[in-house]
Amino acid sequence: METDDVSVREQLFHNRVRETIICVLLFTCLYMVSYLILTHFKKNAEFVTDDIEDATVNKIALWLCTFTLSVAVCAVLLLPISILSNEVLLTFPQSYYMQWLNGSLIHGLWNLVFLFSNVSLVFLMPFAYFFTESEGFAGSRKCVMARVYEAVVLLLLLALLVLGIVWVASALLHDNMARKSLYDLWEYYLPYLYSGISLFGVLLLLLCTPFGLSRMFSVTGSLLVKPRLLEDVEDTLSCTAFEEDSLSRKLNSGGTTSCWVKLSVEAMKKEYLTVQSKRIALEMRRKASPWQRNLGYPLAMLVLLALTVMCVLMVCFNVLELLLDETAMPRGMEDPHLGMASFSMFGSLGAAVQVVLILYLMVSSVVGFYSSPLFTGLLPRAQDTHLTQIIANCVSLLILSSALPVFSRTLGITRFDLLGDFGRYNWLGNFYIVFLYNMLFAGLTSASLIKTVTWAVQRELIRAFGLHRLPLTVSRSTVPFRLLLASGLSKIQ
Repeated sequence: METDDVSVREQLFHNRVRETIICVLLFTCLYMVSYLILTHFKKNAEFVTDDIEDATVNKIALWLCTFTLSVAVCAVLLLPISILSNEVLLTFPQSYYMQWLNGSLIHGLWNLVFLFSNVSLVFLMPFAYFFTESEGFAGSRKCVMARVYEAVVLLLLLALLVLGIVWVASALLHDNMARKSLYDLWEYYLPYLYSGISLFGVLLLLLCTPFGLSRMFSVTGSLLVKPRLLEDVEDTLSCTAFEEDSLSRKLNSGGTTSCWVKLSVEAMKKEYLTVQSKRIALEMRRKASPWQRNLGYPLAMLVLLALTVMCVLMVCFNVLELLLDETAMPRGMEDPHLGMASFSMFGSLGAAVQVVLILYLMVSSVVGFYSSPLFTGLLPRAQDTHLTQIIANCVSLLILSSALPVFSRTLGITRFDLLGDFGRYNWLGNFYIVFLYNMLFAGLTSASLIKTVTWAVQRELIRAFGLHRLPLTVSRSTVPFRLLLASGLSKIQ
């Protein structure tokens, strides 16, 4: 009997060591990738200065940002890893080499991501900001530790302020919870704070994702060569090259021409750069192969359209399930039971589609976040991003990524229930919040998609038929469709 107990304890010990090693290796890889990303965007002048103290403080803050960004990337990969792990165990149920992939490992990974994400949001990122902005208390010796003390004091004051706000909110919404003592801080107040942060992240995804889904078409189109209807590339390129040569001669001629009197040097240079960029784009279009020019762009647009329509259809189907079946509500589970059944009715193919859609929604939310007028200023620039801007970007990405599992499960993109503390949010059990959230997402995404497609078609027709050269006094939206057809037929003839 004792021998059996010892063998069981040894097996549990070996399983725990194996899971720890796997999590450490995964996080180390993500940390290195995150560090390479941040070093690509950081401003080198802030880390190579004559003041050794400032350089040290900035390096420590960058390490904290790298940790936060790696946690954000791991949060994005939680659902894809869980779904793919279940399908792998279904495909190879008795494989000896897949015994390390089990529910305990996935459950532990979810708990670690939840813990590290909240530690980064509540402690590490505020400390990094205070640390970079602090100079030490008055009268203290100027050193790194003086700045550490000031940052810690400011962090404690911020924690007291946030705790007071959470207590007031709980008193207004749940009077019985507000009567709890401070000894129940970990059990009542911190989960309440985490629930509020997750709700804010899910609402932010609700606003950014539909806008990002519509922006994905223009962003992808800017990276590919667009086919132009009824356009002679050689003719347009020769005209653009002639215009560029004319502007170049005017710039080199000084103040002798009459055009120099009308236009300032800055305006002419700006026009020259615009024409030059147009010429480069036309040359790229001419050098592109016929397959790339005529097939690549339409295929990319069709794939984006199919993914977006699929997301909307799955959300609409989830709305119907919410009305008919209460099991469609998002909830948490303690044991994932991997390898028992697929989380998609279409098997492995459906699971692969779920993974693609989850990653597509995350990319769209990031595109929509940086494209919105409120957050455009946060867009990082290569080798020219200040450290405070890096901190703000890491916080924003962590909020979006940590809310992605709840977001995907709430919309019904996947049937994989939330593990650990992700499924303990207070608002997840509210039917009206979940139902209204699904309806808003479907409505906003459909409206953005219809607007994007109709405007894109109208813009391409106007450009193809040459109506973009109309004077500004003529409203292009009032041009009848018969004029478009007549202009197109005249060009063909």
